[in-house]
Amino acid sequence: MEQPCPCGGLSYGSCCSPLHRGLLQATTAEQLMRSRYAAYALGEVEYLLTTHPSPEPLARRRRALQASLMQVRWRRLEILEVTAGGPDDTTGTVTFAAHYVAADQIGVMRECSRFGREGQCPDGRWLYLEALELS
Repeated sequence: MEQPCPCGGLSYGSCCSPLHRGLLQATTAEQLMRSRYAAYALGEVEYLLTTHPSPEPLARRRRALQASLMQVRWRRLEILEVTAGGPDDTTGTVTFAAHYVAADQIGVMRECSRFGREGQCPDGRWLYLEALELS
């Protein structure tokens, strides 16, 4: 039996793996968010880098991600709210709770992530843009 997907999907091979391998593109902001969570859980650094544009030097971003991934074990994802971000949208937000263990402490990271399509085009690929402040 195939391993379950960290994002909550039934199997990694038919859920987030095709996105991580570049075989498919996320069709919604939520799908990109779930695939990014799975990438954190599985150490898919390159996927995290390619789905989040940043002016920071790539080598520095890669080192920081690798270091943080060694400190945290991501355990479970809960999607709390999705606003827009559908197949025909160019922007959207996903509010989630990501459960983790770090330094033998259990924690929950809550975030509202903002996503947008590359070039603001309806057929552009979805990208993670930023974390919004939760009210």
